[in-house]
Amino acid sequence: MARSKKGKTKTGENTKIDSHAEKSEILEKLNSQEQKVDKIQEKLQEMEDSMAKISKLSSVEKNVEEKTFKLKHVLKNVKNFDKENGYVLCEEEEHFNAKWHMSIKSDETHVDFHVFCEPNAPTICAWSIEAKVDFKIGIISDSCITKTIYYKFDSLDYMGYVKFLWEDAETYIIDDTLAFDVEIEIRKMSGFENMLVRKFDETEKDVSDAILVVQDIKFYVSKMYLAAQSSFFKALFLGSFSESKMSEIPLTGIEPVHFRCFLHALYGESVFDVEEIMHLADMYATPMVVRKCEEFLLEKSRKSTKKLLEMALRYNSESLKEKCMSGIETLADFQSILPEDIQSLSPSVMAELLEKSLSLR
Repeated sequence: MARSKKGKTKTGENTKIDSHAEKSEILEKLNSQEQKVDKIQEKLQEMEDSMAKISKLSSVEKNVEEKTFKLKHVLKNVKNFDKENGYVLCEEEEHFNAKWHMSIKSDETHVDFHVFCEPNAPTICAWSIEAKVDFKIGIISDSCITKTIYYKFDSLDYMGYVKFLWEDAETYIIDDTLAFDVEIEIRKMSGFENMLVRKFDETEKDVSDAILVVQDIKFYVSKMYLAAQSSFFKALFLGSFSESKMSEIPLTGIEPVHFRCFLHALYGESVFDVEEIMHLADMYATPMVVRKCEEFLLEKSRKSTKKLLEMALRYNSESLKEKCMSGIETLADFQSILPEDIQSLSPSVMAELLEKSLSLR
C-alpha cells in the first residue's frame, strides 16, 4: 500500500511538472508571436510614414514644377544688331491660363529685358499674378548673369523688366549669338478662377452664323440668339437693311473690349465693367442685360450715390433711382448727389428731389 501511495504521489508530481512545462512553452511561443506581430506592425507603420513623406514631397515637387516655366530667345548675328535702337519682340507662349512673351530693347549702354503677361480670356474681376522672375543672359554657356525681381502682374501693370549693361552682356556672346532666358515661378494667382468661357473668335465659327466687326476685331455670334434678345439686332439681321445680307457686319462708335463684355453678359455670364455694358445694353435695346446691370448696381456696386443716380436717370432705371432716393437721409446726403448742372434734370426728377429735401428739414 505504501508503494502504491508512493507511486501515486510520484505520478501526480510528474503530471504537474509536465503541465507546468507545457504552459511555459506555450507562453514563450505566445510571447514570441506577439513580438513578431509588434515588429511587423512597426515595419508597416514605418512603411506608411515613408509613403506619406514620399507622397508629400512628390506633391510639393509637382506643385513647384507646375508653377514654374521658362521663356527663351537666342539673339543671332549680334554684331549686326542695332545697339542704339534695336528691338526684338519674342514669340508668345501660353502657361497657366495666361499669355506670356518677352522683348529685348537696346540703347547705347543698356539692354532692356521685358516680360509681358495677360489672361488668355477676359476675367470677371481684376486679375493678378505674383511671381519670382529670374532674367538671365548667357544661359548657353556654363555661367550667366542673372537679375531677379519679385513682381505683381495685373491689368494695370502687366510688364516687368530689368536692365543689363551691354559691356556685361557682351562677355557671354558665343559664335555671334547671345542667349536670353526668363524663368518664372508663380507664387499666387487671383481672378483666373473666374475667366470668361466664350471668346467669340474663330474657335466658335462652327456654332455661329454671323460675324460682327468692331475696329477690325471679328466676333462670331448667333443671329437668332441676338435677335431674340435685342430689337436692334432683330432689325439688323432679320429686317430689310442691307447689312442683313452682308457676311461681316461692322459696328461703329464702340470699343472691342466693351463689346466683348456686353456679349458675355448677353450670353449669360457674370456682369463686370457695368457702366460700359449698360451703355451698350441701352444702345442695342437688350432689356435682359440692362436688368443684369441693374441687379449688380443694386446689390454689389461701390459707386457713389451721385454716380448711381446719374446712371439711373441716363438709362431710365426706376429701381436704381429709388435706391438712390432712399439713401438720402440728411441734407448733406442731398447736396452730395446734386449734379453740377441742375437744369439737366427733368422736371419730374427735380420735383422728387425737392419733395425729398423738404422732408429732411
